Amino acid sequence: MREPTVVGTESNGGSVGSIAQSPPPQALLERLKDYGQEDAFALWDELSPDERDHLVKDIESLDLPRVDRIIRCSLRSQGLPVAAIEPVPERSVSTVEERTMDERERWWKMGLKAISDGKLAVLLLSGGQGTRLGSSDPKGCVNIGLPSGKSLFQLQAERILCVQRLAAQVTSEGGGSGSAAIHWYIMTSPFTDDATRKYFEGHKYFGLESDQVTFFQQGTIPCVSKDGRFIMETPYKVAKAPDGNGGVYSALKSSKLLEDMATRGIKYIDCYGVDNALVRVADPTFLGYFIDKGVSAGAKVVRKAYPQEKVGVFVRRGKGGPLTVVEYSELDPSLASAINQETGRLRFCWSNVCLHMFTLDFLNQVANGLEKDSVYHLAEKKIPSIHGQTVGFKLEQFIFDAFPYAPSTALFEVLREEEFAPVKNANGSNFDTPDSARLLVLRLHTRWVIAAGGFLTHSVPLYATGVEVSPLCSYAGENLEAICRGRTFHAPCEIGF
Repeated sequence: MREPTVVGTESNGGSVGSIAQSPPPQALLERLKDYGQEDAFALWDELSPDERDHLVKDIESLDLPRVDRIIRCSLRSQGLPVAAIEPVPERSVSTVEERTMDERERWWKMGLKAISDGKLAVLLLSGGQGTRLGSSDPKGCVNIGLPSGKSLFQLQAERILCVQRLAAQVTSEGGGSGSAAIHWYIMTSPFTDDATRKYFEGHKYFGLESDQVTFFQQGTIPCVSKDGRFIMETPYKVAKAPDGNGGVYSALKSSKLLEDMATRGIKYIDCYGVDNALVRVADPTFLGYFIDKGVSAGAKVVRKAYPQEKVGVFVRRGKGGPLTVVEYSELDPSLASAINQETGRLRFCWSNVCLHMFTLDFLNQVANGLEKDSVYHLAEKKIPSIHGQTVGFKLEQFIFDAFPYAPSTALFEVLREEEFAPVKNANGSNFDTPDSARLLVLRLHTRWVIAAGGFLTHSVPLYATGVEVSPLCSYAGENLEAICRGRTFHAPCEIGF
């Protein structure tokens, strides 16, 4: 405990009063008592005037009725039985093996037409730091070791540039004059916002126009002890954590970006997580499929690799109920291992990899309706506090929490080796590292080059190397013949303009 600070003395040396004689603001203290959070002022007597001011502002910044509702509903939901789950029927998924070439071409052109008409926006979930990767920078700044040295942000920006060019070409060939500009909304967090903005500014937005990129912050929510009390990070600051990637809905609403999208004529939003080195940003084929099906929400899925893989899976809640996602930690091991006797595959096989598509109408519905349920997922963590560390809960929502609200949903299978190279753990870990993601990119691009008539030489085993194709050259392996046919490339290298 610190000694109380003396704020002044009389000329005869007598104290005119210590900080302890100045009580906390009565009205604010009464509000805290209403919600059982008066302990936030427990160390008031030991704080300096500046610290007291900081604490008052910190508490006043909280929407106490909302936070209280979230805490109570979320704690109360713990351990409650949930509706039985059923597998997603195979017929409900557009599988790779069933897709015809004609369908793919039709969806590709349909998607490019919508893009050229300015109907698609891209929404990036980028609130996380690269802590698990050994970096304090935003995850999107990570360089996974490709020959080009490009970061995840740059790879994604260049894919947007490529799609814009493809959309403009299709439009001009058809005699149209669409703008083909894709607006990029990037959700940061209080921990990554400033660094992300500076990174984009320092790299001149990677060739995009600065006015087609909009940054906005997700919210935070207090961390709580197991009995629902605020955990104090310091005697004058409540411990807070980002509210999960599902905070995107309320963040879009509070920042008035849903109105911004409507003003721009946007109707569809491609939403994805930053830590995927193979993400096909603004995928015209997926967009065309989504439009063709006329649904409100969609997701790309990959087949689960093995029963214990740490990925959430799409399921149906209850008999014929809505589609939702069950996290791997919530799926009973017997269900995770269950086999569909007709197909020989896992019954619960459709993995969620955070590649989503929504209509703007649905985002508005969710932003205005999801909050009323106020049930957040509880993540038990050791949280830095005035006691060193306190075991308590971070509260977060996930973007897939909205799927049960969708009037209609479509799932679209993709191949993980083509579209899923997660970057979550530091090199040296067993999976999902920058090294593993780099190899996935190089191997895919090597297949593209060989299919386009190119040849490779290499000084190390081919399985450990390959070539990188710049997104500015090709989005998904198309238009490479003129660059590659008959040429030999020495791996590893980048093929660019």
